[in-house]
Amino acid sequence: MRLCTRLRWMIEEYARHSGHADVMREALDSLNGEQTAGEGRSGMTPAALGMVLTAAVLHAAWNLAAKRVRGDAAVFVWMYFTGSALLCVPLACWLMLAQGHVPGWETVLAPAVTAVFHIAYSVLLQLGYRHADLGIVYPVARGVGPVLSVLVAVLLLGERPPALALLGGLLAVGGILVVTGRGLLHPSPGLGAGLLYGTLAGTGIAAYTLWDDFSVTALGVPPLIYFAAACTAQSLLMLPWVIRRRAAVHPTWRADRRPVLIVSVLSPGAYVLVLYALQHASVALVAPLRESSIVIGALLAWWLFKEKEPAPRILGAAVVACGIVLVALG
Repeated sequence: MRLCTRLRWMIEEYARHSGHADVMREALDSLNGEQTAGEGRSGMTPAALGMVLTAAVLHAAWNLAAKRVRGDAAVFVWMYFTGSALLCVPLACWLMLAQGHVPGWETVLAPAVTAVFHIAYSVLLQLGYRHADLGIVYPVARGVGPVLSVLVAVLLLGERPPALALLGGLLAVGGILVVTGRGLLHPSPGLGAGLLYGTLAGTGIAAYTLWDDFSVTALGVPPLIYFAAACTAQSLLMLPWVIRRRAAVHPTWRADRRPVLIVSVLSPGAYVLVLYALQHASVALVAPLRESSIVIGALLAWWLFKEKEPAPRILGAAVVACGIVLVALG
């Protein structure tokens, strides 16, 4: 029995005992008749490809906005989570009223789980940076995340993307490593720790990617409502740390309110587009292509901020572009 089928059975059993079996079964079957998530999305539609690439540009843009933050980093992250929640929650409430969506337990639980995965990823990444160079931890994390997502989607969830498209997705990961992986070519004392924490952080990326896919397809949580609840959960989960750093709140807002506002708008746009793409395309293809934002960001940083070493950025962008073409053809 496939993992997705087992999850489906567990959810239906819970719903049956809670009195919501009919509602949950309708949500689980709404994507493709009686198909489970993954069995009806074998490729990448043009619309989904456009959403993923647009999301990558938005993601790169907000990362550039956050690049020169001067205040407390943890407070800054909490501020843009909170700003995103303040922006998206009213829109999500309007959507629920307009569509007559009645929130169930999944509307609360699913976003809470992805919030925990996101925070775990961030913590593991920061721990990795304490024990090893960024040039080791970051490329390993961003490479392991999509590759692990692809493996789980194909081997356990039963997704069958076209071979050409799958090759394109893996080629896109290769292009990302061309841009970010130079530190892996120069062994350092922290190499082992960097590989360990990078792999753990990459596992976190795969976890929230696959859970997001399951939530908006099998559980049927609307993407905007899902993201609004997730941002709210992340803001609340980070609040105890922010309270301990409350002396830094005002200075951070005064120094970084512009990037806070930019990220609060662009980050939801990027993430929600990916969630909508997951409803129409295989997660085995969406996961690697969304990481093309790293290459876009590297090119923009070279162009706008005159950062050094343009050759790997251009080469990596060319490799990613070839991967995107293969996904489109597949």
